[in-house]
Amino acid sequence: MNVLALSPLQRLSAAAPVVLRLVLGVIMTAHGWQKLTQMGPANFGNQMLAGLGIPAPVFFGYALTFFELIGGVLLVIGLLSRLTALVWALVLVVATVLVKVDLGLLAPAGAPLPGAELDLALIAGLVGVVLLGPGRPSVDHALGLESTVPVAAPAGRGQQRGGAGRSERSGTAVS
Repeated sequence: MNVLALSPLQRLSAAAPVVLRLVLGVIMTAHGWQKLTQMGPANFGNQMLAGLGIPAPVFFGYALTFFELIGGVLLVIGLLSRLTALVWALVLVVATVLVKVDLGLLAPAGAPLPGAELDLALIAGLVGVVLLGPGRPSVDHALGLESTVPVAAPAGRGQQRGGAGRSERSGTAVS
């Protein structure tokens, strides 16, 4: 059964949060950089956000641009990873509900904006970072903000459940 479960890949599972964090951080940083250099935060606010009925569009244009840039860099280096991912996931949920719900998962041809597929994939990845943490190589770990907690082994693999067995606290036999 190990062949079907791809158990050799289990050794690489610790890399999953790092991969998520790096890919999401690069995507966020690229979007922020694009807003900053190609259209400018004020133009993004006036053209895009004002058209969507967002209040204070210039303020939110700057806020979103710099949060994408700074939040992306924070994810790449792994600093305040869970908090950054949580805030960004919430922002994307609101944006998806406000903007993409009428477009659907895949926007029809000729739609002014893409569908919700990228937003939903980003939300899923960000929730992964919130739940899994930043992974071992991160500033969060270096500063002691995160610690690696081993995942419990499934029942039946080196552990006994029930009456007789080993005490989880002391490691001594219990009867």
